[in-house]
Amino acid sequence: MSQRDILVTHALPYANGPLHIGHLLGYIQSDIWVRARRMAGDKVHFISADDVHGTPIMLAAEKAGKSPEEFIKDVEIGHKADFKAFGVDHDYYDTTHSPENQQLAELVYKRLRDAKPTSHIATRAVRQFYDPVKQMFLPDRYIKGECPNCGTPDQYGDNCENCGATYAPTDLKNPRSVVSGATPELRDSEHYFFKVGDFTEFLRTWLAGNVAHPSVKAKLKEWLDAEGGVRDWDISRDAPYFGFPIPDAPGKFFYVWLDAPIGYLASFKKYCASPLGKKNGLTPESFEQFMEAGNPDFDSAAEMHHFLGKDIVNFHGLFWPAMLKGAKLRTPTALHVNGYLTVNGAKMSKSRGTFIQARTYLDAGLNPEYLRYYFATMLGTAPTDIDLDLKAFEERVNSHLVGKFVNIASRCAGFIEKQFDGKLAPTLSELNLRRYEGARKHLETLWDKRHGQLWYEQGDFAQVTRDIMTQADYINQMIDGYKPWIAAKDPARSNELHEICTLAINFFRLLAIYLKPIIPATIERVEGFLGEKLTRFDQANELLLGKPIQSFHALITRIDPKQIETMIESSKESLEPTPSPSPQPLSHQGRGAEKRTGPATPTSPLVGEVAARSAAGEGAPSSPQPSALRPALISIDDFAKLDLRIGRVLQCGFVDGSDKLLRFELDAGELGTRQIFSGIKAAYAEPEKLVGRKVVFIANLAPRKMRFGVSEGMILSAGSGGDQLFLLDADDGAQPGMPVK
Repeated sequence: MSQRDILVTHALPYANGPLHIGHLLGYIQSDIWVRARRMAGDKVHFISADDVHGTPIMLAAEKAGKSPEEFIKDVEIGHKADFKAFGVDHDYYDTTHSPENQQLAELVYKRLRDAKPTSHIATRAVRQFYDPVKQMFLPDRYIKGECPNCGTPDQYGDNCENCGATYAPTDLKNPRSVVSGATPELRDSEHYFFKVGDFTEFLRTWLAGNVAHPSVKAKLKEWLDAEGGVRDWDISRDAPYFGFPIPDAPGKFFYVWLDAPIGYLASFKKYCASPLGKKNGLTPESFEQFMEAGNPDFDSAAEMHHFLGKDIVNFHGLFWPAMLKGAKLRTPTALHVNGYLTVNGAKMSKSRGTFIQARTYLDAGLNPEYLRYYFATMLGTAPTDIDLDLKAFEERVNSHLVGKFVNIASRCAGFIEKQFDGKLAPTLSELNLRRYEGARKHLETLWDKRHGQLWYEQGDFAQVTRDIMTQADYINQMIDGYKPWIAAKDPARSNELHEICTLAINFFRLLAIYLKPIIPATIERVEGFLGEKLTRFDQANELLLGKPIQSFHALITRIDPKQIETMIESSKESLEPTPSPSPQPLSHQGRGAEKRTGPATPTSPLVGEVAARSAAGEGAPSSPQPSALRPALISIDDFAKLDLRIGRVLQCGFVDGSDKLLRFELDAGELGTRQIFSGIKAAYAEPEKLVGRKVVFIANLAPRKMRFGVSEGMILSAGSGGDQLFLLDADDGAQPGMPVK
């Protein structure tokens, strides 16, 4: 396969505070993808930067008694330390407050402004609130007052947290400045606008390609097709402001959202000119060759991939590609969008400090690779919201990584060391070669184009981990069936023991190859044990035979519940109850306070955004109780509230400690995977026979946390209860995730 040349970025951390685990979801997602592409043989440049401009930074620095430059430098140091701890390994990490970024921001702006025959920049007066004490115009989030809809006091200038109403800040009753407490005044100011609508046809064509998940493209098209089209985007802010001045516009600065994504390119440009870039075969000219659409050396085969949260899709899916097109620069190849993160079903809010900081997690002694693996088991191709259920987190890590993966080596390595001088068998029988080849062929679908699945490429890390752990189960069952601890007592079975343990170690090595993008630090320890570096997926084609291995030592340990308790105790303010099944947006780049005159676009959620996780189990009847001969009538609106979906059973088994429940793991299509506990044990004595079957489930019930874990839906069945329950089925054409109407 030919090598691809790929530039990868993730959403820029805003420099107004430390990283939290909600941020880490997208950062870890991008790092796994980068590592996988490199192991597939591609050339990848992984670039990011701290996003440092805007009113919040200016005011935070003032409050801290520092210059903005000093303030952002201290934050950057902390961000870099957290990235390193969680294995997010950038090729180059910079700041958006750089000469390179200012140069590129001005270049993009001037190309848009000076475009022929018509400029893509317009100016007009904007009426907005002004703080007469601080002598500054106020963004929406720096104005509070009474909600014009419900009268709730102390609400921000863009939406009410009590009733959910959205409005203009000028609609607030009794407004006041959050900065000084003064009553703001309405004043006019000239602003600069980017005419996004000039690029409507280009955006339609761009969105027709494979640039994002279908639900993301549908939302972007909804904005694009809104009545009146996409409105002009305000790209200016008034002094005082920490940012770059707009050329030929005294007292005006670029809005942070204009120069922030350009920071991707500025960081890459700086990397190309750096000694590190030179070491990796780059030159200053590499940037122009990569980015300039009009350059004769332009490499059209190169790619640019952005990883981001779904709350900033409009910026990356409309304004950013339009800006690049207007500036005659390369447009994005793909947007990889993740959903929001909740903890134990509770929303996280950066503005109120209700989050678990990355450093708090580390200080509790928790291995960062636990979180990397857990996130991987939850990340699919769709921007589905993810809940960090701390009990499920503990159980999944302990079961998968320790009980299944590492367990393979720990069960067989001792026999190799003690009975065969630490050396693997030189050959394998034809039967064992076929066993290995079967597992290898199956896992090859994770990345090899010849097999058409490409789960790593598609970002379906949940499917990757499922496939790997399915093989781990098979291998452990093979070891159980062979019982090497018994064979070790029989000298006549020495060769047989040597071979089966060698096969198990090769199976372990195979899984390690495919787990390396997810848990790289753990696999580095595996490499020390095996005595070789695992750098390519196609190393799975080779067997490790006749070579010595090192003594086995614990590669990863179980999560101690006390560590989670310590983290919870340190973050109690972060764990607040969720008022509704829909988590509130978590601003991945932390700019809620900068929303004053941003893009005027619809604010409805992404398709699949409210993929609510819900529960059914003990204490909840599996079918309605026949209280009357005729059912109570409901309206069509009541029925429409139910989100019924098709699911395919991936796993099904008994639940320890319950005499009613079965645990299902469903493939729910674009909604990802769902764990559901269903009280139908009496009707299905052999739950493993349900694997592969299609069922109907309710996808939007309120979540329910049980002592066995979180149940994320209700599977529908017919019957009177007990052993007289029957699962509903679906025709062959019905696919996982399809709505039932």
